[in-house]
Amino acid sequence: MAVICFITLYPVWNMAVLSFNESMDTMMGGVYIIPRKPTLESYRIVFLDKAIIRAFNITIWRTVIGTFSSVFFTSMVAYAFSKRYILGNKVYLLIGTVTMFFGGGLIPYFIVLRSLKLYDTFLVYIIPGLFNFFNCIIFMTFFRELPASLEESAKIDGANDFKIFFSIVIPLSMPIVAAISLFNGVGHWNDFFSGVMFINNPDLQPIQTFLYRVIAGSSQTRSIVGMPAGVAAQAVSSQSVKLATMMITTAPIICVYPFLQRYFVKGVMIGAIQR
Repeated sequence: MAVICFITLYPVWNMAVLSFNESMDTMMGGVYIIPRKPTLESYRIVFLDKAIIRAFNITIWRTVIGTFSSVFFTSMVAYAFSKRYILGNKVYLLIGTVTMFFGGGLIPYFIVLRSLKLYDTFLVYIIPGLFNFFNCIIFMTFFRELPASLEESAKIDGANDFKIFFSIVIPLSMPIVAAISLFNGVGHWNDFFSGVMFINNPDLQPIQTFLYRVIAGSSQTRSIVGMPAGVAAQAVSSQSVKLATMMITTAPIICVYPFLQRYFVKGVMIGAIQR
């Protein structure tokens, strides 16, 4: 286990070490465990780039709005599906199950988004991800395990379905809400493909798309333009700026994930068995 953990974690650690080390010293080699000549110059240059700050804002807003809206919409649909007496329940579940294994492909998907006027807009990050059938199954399985007597007693007291859902079902379902929120949050934060395929405006690209273009080489020198020649040559290079950008983009989700990981495991186990 120790060997596997080392193999998994060391590349990330080494990337962090190199991002904190002077560029010229890094080129000499031998920097593995700790920075030999520590510097924050690469990170300072990264945060001086307004495009990165703008991409971070897009990613943060996308993650927050996309996660909240997806969890809200999917949980409401799943609550309806959890009631076996709903007309056409089995038909809808069958149709949803088919969509988990078959899709129309990228080109039809692109055409649909463009026809709906979602191409090159912020809503292309939100609306297509409002509903996920896999997450719906997890929600639905959890809702079916809640005691039916709770809802019956609430209906006797005059509560309608919306009151029961928001006042009783959701408060009792916070573990699964946290698990699905983790699914969605990580997915939104790590997604770069949507920004590459469906966004043409650079002001709307998320941080992962920005990072993808940096690694691809399209922004190798932009981040160090305007820096003094001596500083750029000694402490900063395009490679060190890339590493610093990668650390900045991955650090937030790495910090959040350990606190929600237990809900992640519980959510998977809940969705593993469906009645």
